[in-house]
Amino acid sequence: MSVLSRLLSVVILLVTQPCFAQKKVSATLIDSINNEPINGATIQCTNSTCNCSCVSTNSGRFEMNCRDCRFLKITHTGYQSFIVPIEQLLKAPGTLRLQPFAGSLNEIIVTASRGEKIKRTEAPIAIGLISTASIHETKAQSADQLLNKVSGVNMVNLGNEQHQMSIRQPMTTKSLFLYLEDGIPVRTTGLFNHNALLEMNLAATKKIEVIKGPSSSLYGSEAIGGVVNFISLAPTPVPALKISLQGNNIGYKRADLQSSFQFGKWGFALSGYYAGKRNSFMEYTDFHKGTVTARVDYTFSEKTQLQNSYTITDYYSDMRSGVDSISFATHRFFNPQTFTYRKVKAQRFRSTLHHSWNDNSNSSLSVILRKNSIGQNPAYRIKEDYRKVNGVWKGDKTLAHGEINESSFKSLAIISQHKHQFQWKNAELIGGLSADLSPSGYSASYIKIHKDTVAGKFDSYQSTDSTLTNYKTTINNYAAFLQFAFEPVKGLRLVGSLRYDLFQYKFINNLTPSAFSGAADTSTNFKKLSPKIGFTYNPTKRIGFFANYSEGFVPPQVTELFTGVKVPYLQPSLFKNYEIGGWMEWLPGKLSADFSVYQLNGSNEIVNVRLDDGSFANQNSGRTSHKGIEVGVNATPLKNLQLRTSASYSKHLFEEYVEKGVSYNGREMNNAPRWLLNAEAWYRPAFLKGFRIGTELQLVGPYFVDPQNTARYQGYTVWHLRAAYRYKAVETWVHLLNAGNRYYSNITSKSSFGYSYQLADPRSVNIGMSIDLGSLLKNN
Repeated sequence: MSVLSRLLSVVILLVTQPCFAQKKVSATLIDSINNEPINGATIQCTNSTCNCSCVSTNSGRFEMNCRDCRFLKITHTGYQSFIVPIEQLLKAPGTLRLQPFAGSLNEIIVTASRGEKIKRTEAPIAIGLISTASIHETKAQSADQLLNKVSGVNMVNLGNEQHQMSIRQPMTTKSLFLYLEDGIPVRTTGLFNHNALLEMNLAATKKIEVIKGPSSSLYGSEAIGGVVNFISLAPTPVPALKISLQGNNIGYKRADLQSSFQFGKWGFALSGYYAGKRNSFMEYTDFHKGTVTARVDYTFSEKTQLQNSYTITDYYSDMRSGVDSISFATHRFFNPQTFTYRKVKAQRFRSTLHHSWNDNSNSSLSVILRKNSIGQNPAYRIKEDYRKVNGVWKGDKTLAHGEINESSFKSLAIISQHKHQFQWKNAELIGGLSADLSPSGYSASYIKIHKDTVAGKFDSYQSTDSTLTNYKTTINNYAAFLQFAFEPVKGLRLVGSLRYDLFQYKFINNLTPSAFSGAADTSTNFKKLSPKIGFTYNPTKRIGFFANYSEGFVPPQVTELFTGVKVPYLQPSLFKNYEIGGWMEWLPGKLSADFSVYQLNGSNEIVNVRLDDGSFANQNSGRTSHKGIEVGVNATPLKNLQLRTSASYSKHLFEEYVEKGVSYNGREMNNAPRWLLNAEAWYRPAFLKGFRIGTELQLVGPYFVDPQNTARYQGYTVWHLRAAYRYKAVETWVHLLNAGNRYYSNITSKSSFGYSYQLADPRSVNIGMSIDLGSLLKNN
């Protein structure tokens, strides 16, 4: 060995010696709120002469050898960094709890790449995040209290967790939104239900991601206005057991359970809640819901894991009517219903096998089973016999007509996926195949209803032998998808994705075809190729831009295809989206913002048109346009004060839209407020550790209530106040919702029958308490 080589060896030894000596430190990093392991955190020695560092594993564990280091700095995106003395780890090598915070531009997201973790700034999309910390602090009774924090999102509360949605679309019940649980659709294609999110288990939810705009290139149909992905809690490396109780002054009560532990290679988690409401401010609005999610994971090795989850939901709600204009104006909360209801029974099972072939390649295979039924005695189907015909009142005042119906389906779905990373240009390829086989059924029977003309209530009904509808449908969806991304130059990342979908519908009518029973037996197929291309450009760590072009589609729903004697020739509705946006961080950890500007054009939309013979049929003849800007700002002006604002301005127009012989061309779409705003502030005083107080403002601007644009609703502004205090394992909170006791309607509409107002809850005081028994076992 030469003298130069020996000298170089000595220098290397002197430099590295402090990092690889006698002291071996180790610990497990977990989330301080949900106890989940934190993967990918960076652990570094604070001594500038030492280069000791490592990264936490999937289990959250790290090990590191050091000699001269006295302190370790631990950092991870989305968490507050902190410094821990090495002596503390040598004495008690247990768990370290990282405190999450919201608002980081570099938060890790999974929905944009079908479950693969990437930084938010690497995705050429507009995405909103509801963090673990936000879920914990909001203590939401329903999903709208969380989702409405995202710019451009307006989830309409219809009461008892029932809802409509608005993401880059008017407030609607149409199948323009895709709801996922851990990247898997909650319902099958062609059987959209606007109330699908009442089947979610918020007690088992870790965070929520909202992709705005079409995402059919990755997730298929119905991903038009947006994709909402509920990401569930995983088993934790330390035992967790949390029990919560809460209630308010308008009849709502709820109990939550979250538990988790690991035993060897096994991991177990059980989360759920039971909620109910009785004797509220408005009559006939009771409900109850029980939901539980069980998850069992098995780790074969560091490279291979099996995840299994099962969710069951049992839901029942009285179905009230909307409040008419007289009742709304006089504050007379009269409900004519006494027996209408909606009940849901839903089960979902998912088993996913993950395998990492090496550092650059991994695969997954998921098997999904669903079983779902919705039974109704719907208030919106009740039609009174006594009505005006040609200016003359005719019929029986005591008679009304209605129905009892049930919609159900079962699903077997398989999704396979593979990802490979290349050394060239930091490229990655994600591809996969999926199949969803979903037989379904629908039946409806006529009921004869009696009306008490003195009390003005529908007080009883009589079942009959008259079957209105009874059919079965098989919906098969086969798909292949591909996404490729690479960096041609530093800071510029190009992403392209493509998906091919094949749908097979088979309709079997168990009755004689008619306007009530549906079409004759038939089969039909649909094919669709959905592209998306975009880029991100991050010239510095503090600023970035993105742009994308994407297409989305919605196949005809079963009710659109097979209602009526003739089967109309329908094709999927097509939406094309053009979008630019960006993000910036002026002061690291202090002030950041993101924005997006979009133009979404819809064509081939399904419209019920009047035919030459006077009858009606569904046709692909509608065109709409949707454009807007969305802005989000996060600020921490003081160490203990956090501010957030989410705002959007949009305009939704009927371009060509003639329905039942009435033209809406050039009109604004109904139930489409231009302005949305949600702002929030949290203060956590240093002098009172464990205490927080926050306020939230929600604004929904004015909008037309009918497609003819003859009447408007003024919108509303409502604010909430929240305060909580945690002492050791016990947390108590008081939430004042609708603190100003604003009287308003969550959504207002106008039809030939008059106005309908969905009355919002008045001011309510929600009081709760939770005990975190798992934190008593923590070992810092």
